[in-house]
Amino acid sequence: MSLLSVEGISIHFGGLKAVDDVSFEVREGEVFTIVGPNGAGKSTIFNLISRFYDPSAGAIRFDGRDITRLKAEDIAPLGIARTFQNIELFDHSTVLQNLLVGRHRHRRSNFVANAFFLPSVRREEVEHREAIEKVIDFLDLQPYRNKMIAGLPYGVRKVVELARSLACEPKLLLLDEPASGLSVEETQDMAFWIEDIQKDMGVSVLMVEHDMSLVAQVSDRVLAIDHGAMLATGTPAEVQNDPLVIEAYLGREEA
Repeated sequence: MSLLSVEGISIHFGGLKAVDDVSFEVREGEVFTIVGPNGAGKSTIFNLISRFYDPSAGAIRFDGRDITRLKAEDIAPLGIARTFQNIELFDHSTVLQNLLVGRHRHRRSNFVANAFFLPSVRREEVEHREAIEKVIDFLDLQPYRNKMIAGLPYGVRKVVELARSLACEPKLLLLDEPASGLSVEETQDMAFWIEDIQKDMGVSVLMVEHDMSLVAQVSDRVLAIDHGAMLATGTPAEVQNDPLVIEAYLGREEA
């Protein structure tokens, strides 16, 4: 069953076609990856789904609902969470505080209840803390729980951003180049976590990634794009061996 359906989306910036008539679907419980050279339009597709950009044409449907014209702040409450190419964390807050931000969509208490810290608010706070601790344990972040983001290594900060997205308890997780800047060992850890997110948590994953070894290891299906247009869709092996994909990466003469 399709969880996310992207139907003929396009977006133009002046005369530049950043995304041109792209269609795909993400099924429940799968890892679907978008690949392509730099500037192919991969992150632009993420920004369209996240509603940072409005498409010039096409439609986006999530869990049976048309979200094409929703506001960006309406996306997380539906069950869509994401990470970013450039890590977007609160540097002068702790890991725990950053993860609690991810619980925002689950808050039920109102301003008055919070002001008087009523028993219902205390119970809700316990629920949020318990949910956060599960994510911390899942991603082995125990040593960093109370440390400031600014003092953490890059690889740990990448994991914290992933953790904050999981704290939202999403149905669909958008991972924008999760292995970017990571070592070989850190990339392998990321691969294991993505597999566990899919299989143990039951979260569907839409990923943009350049590391083809990671793509091949975790992806069920792959979409290759170049200059905003679709090249091929299929299994990782099928897409990697597609002549148009090889040409896009290596150039016509090399291909």
